[in-house]
Amino acid sequence: MSRRLLAGYLAVAVLIGCTPLFLDAYWVDVLCNVGLYALLALSLNLILGDAGLFHMGHAAFYAVGAYTAAILNTRLQLPILWALPIAGLAAAIFGAIVARPVIHLRGDYLLIVTIGMGEIVRIALVNDLGGLTGGSNGIFGIGRPSLFGWKLRRPDEFLYLIWGFVALTVFLFHRLAQSRFGRALNTLREDEVAAEGSGVDTARYKLMAFVMGAAWAGMTGSIYAAKMTIISPESFSFWESVVVFVIVILGGAGSIPGVILGAFLVIGLPEIFRGLASYRMLFFGLALMVMMVVRPQGFLPLRPVRFREADVPPEGAAP
Repeated sequence: MSRRLLAGYLAVAVLIGCTPLFLDAYWVDVLCNVGLYALLALSLNLILGDAGLFHMGHAAFYAVGAYTAAILNTRLQLPILWALPIAGLAAAIFGAIVARPVIHLRGDYLLIVTIGMGEIVRIALVNDLGGLTGGSNGIFGIGRPSLFGWKLRRPDEFLYLIWGFVALTVFLFHRLAQSRFGRALNTLREDEVAAEGSGVDTARYKLMAFVMGAAWAGMTGSIYAAKMTIISPESFSFWESVVVFVIVILGGAGSIPGVILGAFLVIGLPEIFRGLASYRMLFFGLALMVMMVVRPQGFLPLRPVRFREADVPPEGAAP
């Protein structure tokens, strides 16, 4: 991670940390929503941006995590934050089950399958799957999270919880991008045939990207359930998957700073124009169209890695 990028992250962290001092509860809650969508978009970025897999059913993993945490909390009285890793594991297992038979599909075909997967999950929740999901009414009475004996209730308290998790996610995903696994995903995204020729097990790496992205979306769903204390199938519609997809594409697929910027633009910016509620989606759609024509790579696209001459081994040398 470059010093300039690290300084940018620290500036954003300080700014967000100070917002409760000069913003009211409404705008603090908006920042909480921006953080939740940033987490979702970062998890999708692992699948779409890093591995290059067209996936538009991400709300399904989000829902699996949220409902797993809600059921464990309301039925077994498990503290909601303790349920966070279990929610991630449940979403990861579901992601593996869904992705394994279709991981060989490419482009539009995979996109259509994932859309159908998301709708199947939503309809199953509406139909009160196993008598556990509450049908259209959802699940009520989810307990508030507690940290060191302090129960979180106010928007500013959730602000620090959510954005603390965002900071952890950014750190881990930057480390992942610099690892052998991350480099293999980038090779897979750029040219699958070349990746196979280089010895990359493409099916295995695609499946791992799906599972890891699903796990992170599931943990985000657990935090969402803790914040809202009530969840219903309407919160995990196809539109949610579209919004997260747009965040990744608009910010810059594969770029972690771009994804965070995309979350601010897609979720935070429309709130500024809430007074023009009848027209804000029109402006939003026009902006997306212009963006795709003028700068299709996104606002902050992933920069190619540059090697110094000293880093390149001489011809004929062992790698």
